[in-house]
Amino acid sequence: MEFKIKVNNKPITVKLEKRVGMKHCYLRILSSEVLQIRANRYFSIDDAKNLIEKKLNWIEKNIERLSLNRLDEDEFYYLGVKHKNLDSRDLNIFYKNEAKRLIPPIVEKYSNEMNLFPTLIKYRKNKRTWGSCNYKNEINFNILLVKFPLEVIEYVVIHELAHIKHKNHSKNFWDFVKIYCEDYKRREELLKSFL
Repeated sequence: MEFKIKVNNKPITVKLEKRVGMKHCYLRILSSEVLQIRANRYFSIDDAKNLIEKKLNWIEKNIERLSLNRLDEDEFYYLGVKHKNLDSRDLNIFYKNEAKRLIPPIVEKYSNEMNLFPTLIKYRKNKRTWGSCNYKNEINFNILLVKFPLEVIEYVVIHELAHIKHKNHSKNFWDFVKIYCEDYKRREELLKSFL
C-alpha cells in the first residue's frame, strides 16, 4: 500500500507494508523520495501519518543527510573522504585490496589487546552486514568498510572480535565492547551517517 506526503514541500512516497505477527513498527528512509513503514496488519494509513508526524524532524534530518552524502557517478568514498574516480578503476577490486591491506594490522592490534584471536579472516562484499563472526570464530569483513573513516573500521573489528567471547548482543557483549571502544555509539552513528 502506498500514499504520498510532503516533507519540506517535497513529495515523498510512503510504502506501508503490513505483516502478520509483527510486534513493532519500523520506519526506514529508502531514498530521499521514498519512506518505508513495516507494521502489523492492523496498522492503518492514519497510524502511518501519525508516526510520520511524530518523526518529522528525524525524517527531515536524515533526508538532508542522504542528499549531502550522495555521490556522483565518478565519485567514491575511501576512509571517509570523497574522491573522484579519475582512472575509472574497478572499485570492488580496489576496496577488496585495501581491505586486505588495512584491516589485518587493526585485527592484530585488538586481538592482542582483547586476547581474542579469529581462526580465519575473510573479505566479501555484503549487502547487509559490515562484519560477522561464526561459531568457529571465523570473521568475515565487508570490503566496503574501507569507504568509512578508520575509527569506524576499528569499531567493527572490535565488535566482531568481541563476538568470539559473546555470541550475541547481550549486555555483557556491549559492556565488553565498551572496554576497548568507549565511544562505540558515536562510531555507530558515524557509520550510519555515510549510509
